[in-house]
Amino acid sequence: MSTDASHQAPLVTHLVELRNRLLKSVLAILVLFVGLYYFANDLYLMVSEPLRLLLPEGSSLIATEVASPFLAPLKLTFAVAVLLSVPYTLFQAWSFIAPALYKNEKKIAIPLLISSILLFYLGILFAYFVVLPLIFGFFTSVGPSEVTVMTDINQYLNFVLKLFFAFGVTFEIPVATYLLIKAGVTTVAKLSKKRPYIFLGCFVIGMLITPPDIFSQTLLAIPMWMLFELGLLAGRTVKNQDNEEEQQDSSQVSES
Repeated sequence: MSTDASHQAPLVTHLVELRNRLLKSVLAILVLFVGLYYFANDLYLMVSEPLRLLLPEGSSLIATEVASPFLAPLKLTFAVAVLLSVPYTLFQAWSFIAPALYKNEKKIAIPLLISSILLFYLGILFAYFVVLPLIFGFFTSVGPSEVTVMTDINQYLNFVLKLFFAFGVTFEIPVATYLLIKAGVTTVAKLSKKRPYIFLGCFVIGMLITPPDIFSQTLLAIPMWMLFELGLLAGRTVKNQDNEEEQQDSSQVSES
């Protein structure tokens, strides 16, 4: 009985700690949501600005459902609260995992954690300031002049949030590439040989997670490929570190 209890106690302790950290993360999201709710309409106007600035005269965003004027800003506010809470949520995850890591693993994990957060936000900013104006500028200019562009606010929000998520995740490619090389799953040389297939795969992924047009697909595929190349550059530092360790080991063996 005492042996079973000693094995179960750490598991229960870890589960309680995990629950507490999850509750803290959820509470942070709720606090941000309540604090941002007053600015819900302002947030929606800010997010819809890339389209509203390009709409022809006489056009505007519309609500085709009765509850859309209330639900669309509410959904956006919750999404913004989740995005803003990402650093705190990852900090809670890190605090839970860190005690099980070695000292050298912590030295690598902390920069990767910080860079992944920054890259995720950078992807969202890139989508907002670069991609959305280009996409909407293209869409609003190629349509028939007799057709009035009047987009539903809920459909617009779904479109924008999808792009934000897609570009936020896409900008994590350098971190993912570095981790694969660091873990020994692959090497820089192997990935370099597969560059044509990866380039094609970027366009396939862009086709799957962006609106069904070649313009949006290209705007996602090209940054994906460039970020992959950035990950390869970071992966070369891993190779250099491994070579230095091998040289140190060989020198120690020869001295002995």
